[in-house]
Amino acid sequence: MPDTDRAPAAPEPYEKRHKRAAPWAPGGRGTREPLDPHAPPPAPGGLGWTVRPAALAEDQVDDGPPCPPPGTAEDATDFDPGFGDIRLTEARQDIVIGRWQGVRDLFAVTGDNWPRRTHRLRVLSNAAAAGSVSETWAEAEPGNPDALVLRAATEVVRVFDEAIALHGGVRPGKGSGVAESRLDGVVRSCLRAADASPLDPAPWISLLTVARLYGKGVRGPELQRWWDGLRRRDPHNVEGHTQLLRYFSARWHGTHGRMYGFARDAAAVAPQGSPLPVLVQIARVEEFRYVIESAAAQGTPPPCETGQHWQHEIAVTDARRTYARWLGGRPEGPLLPEEVGSLNYLTHALCLAGLDAAASDAFALLGGRAARAPWSYTGDPEGQFTAYRRARRGAGRDGG
Repeated sequence: MPDTDRAPAAPEPYEKRHKRAAPWAPGGRGTREPLDPHAPPPAPGGLGWTVRPAALAEDQVDDGPPCPPPGTAEDATDFDPGFGDIRLTEARQDIVIGRWQGVRDLFAVTGDNWPRRTHRLRVLSNAAAAGSVSETWAEAEPGNPDALVLRAATEVVRVFDEAIALHGGVRPGKGSGVAESRLDGVVRSCLRAADASPLDPAPWISLLTVARLYGKGVRGPELQRWWDGLRRRDPHNVEGHTQLLRYFSARWHGTHGRMYGFARDAAAVAPQGSPLPVLVQIARVEEFRYVIESAAAQGTPPPCETGQHWQHEIAVTDARRTYARWLGGRPEGPLLPEEVGSLNYLTHALCLAGLDAAASDAFALLGGRAARAPWSYTGDPEGQFTAYRRARRGAGRDGG
């Protein structure tokens, strides 16, 4: 095992290494070359190591599910974004009152559990966006890489909020309206975080997220570098894959076909028991949103019967395949908070596809832990989640 207690040699700044290709440099943005999202991940050599606390007491190690089993109240539906992660809830409360120390301690015990760290960072960056905790922490501990990672992720949340405000409270699509100079500043913040925490996939997820806001997208070589940066550190990261999937969607810089192709390719090579196959269900939700919202913007009815979007043969086959690949190969045990968001997408698809027994199994894992997306795109999220859960309780395992 590498010696993580030994400080690494300072890496050459990322912007210096890739100055010519940087899209935020003068003249850097031009024709976008094709991205190969499924080339073998680059070799991991030369990444360096993030400096973490030298030793954690035994009771400080975050080595198990940080949440209780699904809710004690049988029908309680809980939309808390922490998904039952008690330590995360405590750190989020610290942010509300302006304290950063609990956030620092949480990231320290999370260590290199990348799925859990990704989930926690997403929740905390959203909580921090309205205040100054991320800046205060970075100023108080300028050598702490976790502080820079949180600050970069928080800047991404803020710039998306700015884009939404520019569109009158509606989520933007291609042509966000945010000035490129503002986006370039966010990119530089992400690159500083990447240099400070060279093993962490989070800054690369942040880069893939903010890439969508550029009106003409990001040049192919640079997007490929950011994608490689993620896969080199966490090749099966669901959040990072989801951000690139959205970049390839018709809403942003691609087409339905390219989005589905990316999702199916990623699902095909995912290890058994990985949640990555749920990308196909996320793609179906993105297509549905685009069709419905485009029709609403034009004042016309949807072009087809929306129920068939979820119930036609391909949709049903895809949902059944994801259930088999993910839940069929998943180790026994309680659902972890970092799995809850993805399982809501699969459960939604199973319910609308009429796969009642598989949906029952999914609800048995979820308990009452609900995510507003994707339920909010097809109606009242609480009403749907609660009604489907009650209707499918005890249906058994799907044999198809």
